[in-house]
Amino acid sequence: MSKPVFPSQEWVKALEAELNRSAAYTEAGKNWEGDFYFVIEPDKDTAALPEPVYLYMDLWHGACRDAYLVTDKDAQKPAFVMSATYSKWKRVVTKQLDPIQGLMTGQLKLKGNMVMVMKNVKAAQEMVNACTRIDAEFLS
Repeated sequence: MSKPVFPSQEWVKALEAELNRSAAYTEAGKNWEGDFYFVIEPDKDTAALPEPVYLYMDLWHGACRDAYLVTDKDAQKPAFVMSATYSKWKRVVTKQLDPIQGLMTGQLKLKGNMVMVMKNVKAAQEMVNACTRIDAEFLS
């Protein structure tokens, strides 16, 4: 079986499954309410990702109710939009960059309620932990 490529429909569905079987995420995310667009933007110096990719995740009280590759970015109006270049996201999903540290240093951008995010740091950390358990392939 081939590995899911980050970012893709297969990868985000693998993350949905991983979150929903993670007792640590269930506990850490129990107070979280809000859906996300994770926007993976092209790096200026590579053609590996020619245009932005949007991944949608509906996260609610420690569960991922839905996750998919977005084909129409105007179809949803998520509570949060987190964006960064492909190389920064790769560092996040391989646990080389903490997403909260990335936000604080401007490596990731967030639109939405930052207070809600800061009150749920452990949920963000457990989401990254789930990402690292996906045996993924990355674009060159």
